[in-house]
Amino acid sequence: MTTIPPELRDLRNFTFLCWKHLGLPDPTPLQYDIADYLQHGPKRAVIQAFRGCGKSWLTSVFVLHELLLDPSKNILVVSASKTRSDDFSTFTLRLINDMPILACLKPKDGQRFSKISFDVGPAPASHAPSVKSLGITSQLTGSRADIIIADDVEVANNSATQGMRDKLGTAISEFEAIIKPDEDCRIIFLGTPQCEETIYNKLRERGYETRIWTSEYVSTATNAKVYEDMVSPFLMASATETTIGRSTEPLRFTDVDLEERKLSYGKSGYELQFMLNPRLSDADRYPLKVNDLIVTDLDNELANEKYVWASSPEQVIHDLPNVGFNGDRFFRPYQALGDMVEYSGSVMSIDPSGRGKDETGYAIVKQLNGFLFVHACGGIQGGYGENVLNELTRLAKRYKVNEIIVESNMGDGMFTELLTPILASTYPVSINEVRHNVQKERRIVDTLEPVLNSHRLIVDTNVIRRDYQSAMAYPIERQAAYQLIHQLSRLTKHRGALLQDDRLDALAIAVAYWVESMAADADNRMDDRKNDLLTEELERFTNSFHKQHGKVAATTWV
Repeated sequence: MTTIPPELRDLRNFTFLCWKHLGLPDPTPLQYDIADYLQHGPKRAVIQAFRGCGKSWLTSVFVLHELLLDPSKNILVVSASKTRSDDFSTFTLRLINDMPILACLKPKDGQRFSKISFDVGPAPASHAPSVKSLGITSQLTGSRADIIIADDVEVANNSATQGMRDKLGTAISEFEAIIKPDEDCRIIFLGTPQCEETIYNKLRERGYETRIWTSEYVSTATNAKVYEDMVSPFLMASATETTIGRSTEPLRFTDVDLEERKLSYGKSGYELQFMLNPRLSDADRYPLKVNDLIVTDLDNELANEKYVWASSPEQVIHDLPNVGFNGDRFFRPYQALGDMVEYSGSVMSIDPSGRGKDETGYAIVKQLNGFLFVHACGGIQGGYGENVLNELTRLAKRYKVNEIIVESNMGDGMFTELLTPILASTYPVSINEVRHNVQKERRIVDTLEPVLNSHRLIVDTNVIRRDYQSAMAYPIERQAAYQLIHQLSRLTKHRGALLQDDRLDALAIAVAYWVESMAADADNRMDDRKNDLLTEELERFTNSFHKQHGKVAATTWV
């Protein structure tokens, strides 16, 4: 066994040696900082560094260094694709063959020797190879490791929808069954977040420590607000008024080069890939914003003629459960103008389900002066069961709906046939069907986004409370998926974006019913009503005046 010089026990010095062998310039201060964190970081670590900084090469060198210090270790490399993880282990094996100081690690006869898995020469006999590469969708069960390297396991292709993210999260949870129970065993993630619902944020909830290396220096305030103080202390120590916004790697990525990349990637792409900030990407990815709602207590029969939205701190509602993104808020109206008048109409929409995990979604939405008022929205388990039909009838009667709309795509009209006789005996009301032939996610976004953007959707506070409480009946890992606000805030136009969308779909059906009325201008409606009241008052005054003077009462006002 080759004696390792004491100075090479420091990964930074070993990295310098490898870079020289590869014909690369000296490692940069940022690369040295990543190397130091790789060697001395916590047992559960997430490394987020901008594209091109060399984090994967550094991690390959880290693997070699660990094996040089302790050849008995078993290291598992997992990537989004098998090809990616194989490239990692192939590069590692190539350095073993090429670098004289690593000659002692060359596999011997009888040991495993392939790019998929290989042993190092001094390694003791073991079921697990010294280095093994797998794709995240491969069979992980049965593997054992002292160190697990998860190199870019989250990519756009496996994290676009909630179902994909859940599947990825399940695969990652298998790591805890693979890692050995020894004190010095570690799991290290390297990657770039793809959205605010990134698995890397979920890992923090499991006790992982995250460290971020951005392509530009950021201010202390930005580090706290956007990155939650996770930017590397090494970078923050150099962040001054003159360096903020400048390259953190000026020897490799000049300020001009970064500006060119901004133009090439686009603003959101650059923020995601180089600044490790998923929030701007999510602004485009998730078009329906919780912040655009107006939330207040609603009366069943009367509403103000006009509502004014505002997002000032004074309007924030703090006592409602909010399952939106971090930073999402519910806002009460800035002003409620005009008199309290009757709604123009009330509609109930129903999205029937089968007998699986779906709910029968329903929404009750009333309309006045172009504003839509959500009085009820929820879901009922049971498909076509009698309890479902009775509950929907009870709700229709309670909220005095004028019409019921049923989506007929499920069951080809069977639900309407079953509901009609129950309505006829309890609460006679017209019932009609609607059929959709547009992709569901796109249809919902196209219906709700304009209404939300114009702040014309007003939600009763009790809808928010009941929506949250009703989901508590489900297993804890599925509760969020059934909640209306979760569905609204996480919907994208990708097919299958949500695991459950019944409540949101029902809301979109009811809103679509009123879309034609949305063109009505509330101010004009208020003015028309005031003019009508003034005319009536003048007529009463004229008639009263003529009666008092013994003249024939006028019957009209000209």
